[in-house]
Parts: sequence; C-alpha cells; structure tokens
Amino acid sequence: MRFGDVEQVAAGDGQLLWAAQGRGDGGLGPGVRAWRHGGALAVASPGLSRRDRLAVTGGSADAVVLVRQVLQEVGPSYRPFGEASLVDALVRQTPGLVLVPSFFWMESAVPPGSVTGDVQWLNPCLEPELESLFERFFPDSHAQPGREGVRRWAGVCGEADGNAGEKGPLAVAADAWSAAGCGFLAGAVTHPVARGRGLAQAVCGFVVDALVQRHGRAALMVDACNAPAVAAYERLGMAKRLFAGAHVPGR
Repeated sequence: MRFGDVEQVAAGDGQLLWAAQGRGDGGLGPGVRAWRHGGALAVASPGLSRRDRLAVTGGSADAVVLVRQVLQEVGPSYRPFGEASLVDALVRQTPGLVLVPSFFWMESAVPPGSVTGDVQWLNPCLEPELESLFERFFPDSHAQPGREGVRRWAGVCGEADGNAGEKGPLAVAADAWSAAGCGFLAGAVTHPVARGRGLAQAVCGFVVDALVQRHGRAALMVDACNAPAVAAYERLGMAKRLFAGAHVPGR
C-alpha cells in the first residue's frame, strides 16, 4: 500500500496517518508497511516515537485476524495501539498480548487561535540547556534533544535557578515524528520555577498552530491519568479519544 491508499481507508483517523509517516513522493515512511483485511487496517511503523508501533482500526473480528497475521510477519516487538475497546478485544483473542496503561490520543485540525507569550522556535545552540532540562525534570520523555525524528523545539526562555541575567529554556515542546497529514507534538516540559504562569499552554499552542498550518492536523499522546495536561490540551481545541496499547512481555 502507498500513503494515498492508507489515507483513503483511514478516512481521517489521525493515528493511522501518523503511523504511515507519509512522504512527499506519496510513499510510506522508511520501513513502514500497511495491510488491510475486510474493514480493518493495520500500519506497522518501526522506531516511531521510540517504539515499533502497529496502528490498528476497524471491527474487532477483522482486526483480530489481521493483527495475528501481521505480528507473525513483523515480529513481537511491534505494539498494537488504537481505540481502547478494540485493543481490549485484540488482547482477549490474541495469545501473548498484554494490555499497557490506557492513554488519550488527542488531535485537532483547527488552529488554536491567537497564541500569547514570547514563544519562538529555539536555536539549536540551546541543546545543552534543553538536555539538562529533560535530565532533571522529564527523563522519561520519548522526545529529547538529538533523538531521531525530533525536528525542532519551541519554547520560552528566561531566568531560572537563581542565575540573574542568565536565560535558559523555561517551557518547551517539540515538533517530533510529524508526517504528511499529521503533525505530532511531544516532549512538553516546564521548569518548576515557571509553572503556573501559562507558559506550557502558550508553547503547546504555538506548536499545535504550526503543525496544523503545515500538516493539516496536530496530534499528541498523553496519559489518561494526567488530568491537568488533558484539560490544557482541550483548551487548545484538541479532542480526545481513549486509546490503549498492547505488547508481548519481554520484547
């Protein structure tokens, strides 16, 4: 399948467009493959946001047959993900698959409107300061400076850690693993001294606006238990869908 085929079958499902990692020449991303069985579609994308991922949609009966076949072909490192009810059905009917904690897939095809705050795309020379920010406050982030697929960082800089006159990143977010039809926001983190000032929402709004303008859609994944972050993204106009993932333990 080519990207246009996935786009047609996906019918606007952002996670399938994201997994396809479509290129400008109409092809799928490097190493990406897609399959269809009845009303089900599966897109296998290697190394996407630090995981081998298998985006799945469609009726559970067709999806179970398809996912079993695809996992035999691509191997157990791939993690199915999609609507929570569908993934639950996959786990119940596919030996070896185990659920991982649920999360929200959030997306919008509408720019969030005016973005306040002194947000800008950051100069690459700030990478050491960004690395320090993540090491201290968000070491588990999949998107980090210098990692493959992380394209650029937006942020607000200011004084932190009591160093008067020395400015560094206070709140940042990345344009990461974006592709045709679906831009992706990741790596949103705020220095503790800057929390409660609306900087994170300003930075994320800036990135969402840029992604929608360029790709027609912006998306992200957030833990379902992170109510403050979910609410902040909803204020940017992003709609949420409860997703789940699954994996083969030990892989």
